[in-house]
Amino acid sequence: MRFISHLHGRTAMLWVLLGALILSVCGAPIQATPGSAPTQEAPGGAPTQEASDRGAPGQDAPIFRVNPAQTGVFPSNGPTTLNELVWKFKTDSVISSSPAITDGVVYVGSQDSRLYALDARTGQEKWRFKIDGQVYSSPAVAGGMVYVGSGDGRLYALDARTGQEKWRFKIDGQVYSSPAVAGGMVYIGSNDGRLYALDAKTGQEQWTFNTGGEVASSSAVAGGMIYIGSLDGRLYALDAKTGQEKWRFKTDGEVVSSPAVAGRVVYVGSNDGRLYALDVETGQEKWRFKTGGPVASSPAIAGRVVYFSSLDGYLYVVR
Repeated sequence: MRFISHLHGRTAMLWVLLGALILSVCGAPIQATPGSAPTQEAPGGAPTQEASDRGAPGQDAPIFRVNPAQTGVFPSNGPTTLNELVWKFKTDSVISSSPAITDGVVYVGSQDSRLYALDARTGQEKWRFKIDGQVYSSPAVAGGMVYVGSGDGRLYALDARTGQEKWRFKIDGQVYSSPAVAGGMVYIGSNDGRLYALDAKTGQEQWTFNTGGEVASSSAVAGGMIYIGSLDGRLYALDAKTGQEKWRFKTDGEVVSSPAVAGRVVYVGSNDGRLYALDVETGQEKWRFKTGGPVASSPAIAGRVVYFSSLDGYLYVVR
């Protein structure tokens, strides 16, 4: 796992901080606790306090990169001040997976080898699904399905309402990358060095692409292209339908950062300590910004501003 679990913790923390730009909530604190359940684990975990009048999130974020295509562009603002804790939910291990929120439900994975679905307003557990490996991957929700990767080397597709498994796909390596969903396809990277493109409904493999290193980065899909980083130090741009390589860009460090796409620019960090801005069509560098440490976090874009963090301990805001 080398740098990966550390990466996920740092990335999850960044997204928790930036989540204040997205979610607007109100109400009194609620303690939500998981209930006991079987393998296809049934709903449980009622909160300790009724909250029928509590506010629900005002903006869906069906994946930690905001939308199923994972472009990393935020559509709206949230609260500018911290008012109070609304609720919290305890799993049986640490959480490095980032939550996905859609249709009033929060989906999150845990290193207790479960994926949880919780009521976004109250924190009450709707269902849980037992997986054979720890969940570092952040779930993606699209088309009534929730997709999540696991340390057991599989991508799972579940019914978003019930948690019933629809299909699973076996990969030759562990999955720390988070899935992207676009155009009827789901894309997932693996530490076997490949990016996989699968039919979102059936899980049938459509194509694979080999990079020169492990893939911990999560892909972004925009304009018929898919962008993915690799520990070989490169960002790749591929045709989303065929997997044909369009261009590659070499950095001076491993790329565990997940790219963000806005307009005609793709942004990505590198362990060489830089944030890069590249032309989406050609991969030509537009500019770079140097920090004092590896940039393992994934950039977020709101308006004409880019937010990202570095392992030098700073959160950077550039425009």
